[in-house]
Amino acid sequence: MRRSAVLMIAALALTAACGGEAAAPTPSGSAPAPAAKPLAGTKIEIAAKWTGDEQASFEKVLAAFEAKTGAEVTYASTGEDTGAYLGPRIEGGNPPDVAILPQPGLVQQYAAQNALKPLSQGVLAQIDQNYTPYWKELGSAGGQVYGVLVKAAHKSLIWYRAPAFEDAGAAEATTWDDLIGKTAQTLADAGTPPFSLCGASGWTLTDLFENVYLSSAGPENYDKLAKHEIPWTDPSVTTALEKMAQIFGKPDFVLGGASGALQTDFPTCVTQVYGEKKAAMVIEADFVASSATQSGAVIGEDAKAMPFPKAGDTAPVVLGGDVGVAMKDNAGAMALLEFLASKEGGDIWAKEPGYLSPNRNVSPDNYPSELTKQLAQTIISAGEAVRYDMSDLAPSAFGGTDGKGEWKHLQDFLRNPSDIKGTQEKLEADAAKAFKE
Repeated sequence: MRRSAVLMIAALALTAACGGEAAAPTPSGSAPAPAAKPLAGTKIEIAAKWTGDEQASFEKVLAAFEAKTGAEVTYASTGEDTGAYLGPRIEGGNPPDVAILPQPGLVQQYAAQNALKPLSQGVLAQIDQNYTPYWKELGSAGGQVYGVLVKAAHKSLIWYRAPAFEDAGAAEATTWDDLIGKTAQTLADAGTPPFSLCGASGWTLTDLFENVYLSSAGPENYDKLAKHEIPWTDPSVTTALEKMAQIFGKPDFVLGGASGALQTDFPTCVTQVYGEKKAAMVIEADFVASSATQSGAVIGEDAKAMPFPKAGDTAPVVLGGDVGVAMKDNAGAMALLEFLASKEGGDIWAKEPGYLSPNRNVSPDNYPSELTKQLAQTIISAGEAVRYDMSDLAPSAFGGTDGKGEWKHLQDFLRNPSDIKGTQEKLEADAAKAFKE
């Protein structure tokens, strides 16, 4: 009874602070009482992988939450390996109140371990109001909603060096055929390798596949393949690999050829385009902007981005992102997740560089640059066609491990793009094994 009463009082107070019913009028001549802080004295710990500028931007959002609620929020950095940080804390019975997971697959994993708490009705109301059903499904496991996508990475982009395009007389492409037959060929004919591929970082090859596959096979097949409801030997996968081979199979299209690409990691591939000026394009997400800037490029001037060209009927919008979950069932954890899922929280975060929101009610006008405004609008306007990074939805043994599964087989395919059938058979064998475990 005591805990229920406390939670009800906190919830009522938070409603009032967020714009619920007006407070009773004060007696004539007296000053209005200061607004109540519904979580005054409450301490909340939140863990995420962000450091540096990303952490500083997120802490501004946390500061706004603290000012509104009176809560005291402590930020803990997990480092790049979120699982390695959270695992011992979960086993020790001392997890953070809230964690930000870098991939939805971890939601499934931790839910199976009973390490997550179902979201409150307040959080669910924000999700239903601000997100499409697809994003709600990504944060769910076993019929329960555990997570909300709080930050997105737009992966359906091709970045290019504008002076290289101008010198060669090349133009942006809107279709895959134009990208291969016109844009890339024009650059190659002018003596500039069209693409710098980050082949040593296997995840960049999965991103390329996902864009081609979503566009050529469509959202329904994308969902089926992501869940292994259709095999990797399916003809739709054949089509996507055939299109990728139109790049991989042309040595003059790839800086350094296959062997050079397989020795180039991310972000070295970005440096090769903007710092060393050896190639014209790099296929990757909005976060290329940071590496391009470090190479001396100016975003929107010599560093520009085009939407990933349509390889079929669908204009692909593939997102990566981070999912907020509650690891403790308390009013503070749920109130923080409710704030992060709200338009208010998204509007604050969107004013900071390096952020994109999947929240459809966060106005693009909040973003600090024209590029991020355009990308945010793309996410919103794509609606139900938006899909999450497929490899991050798969078991990590298949979709997220260096030297194994999808990463390895797409690297091998880059090395030998004529072996489409063999590549599909190896992908299917590893996927079948991983999805059974």
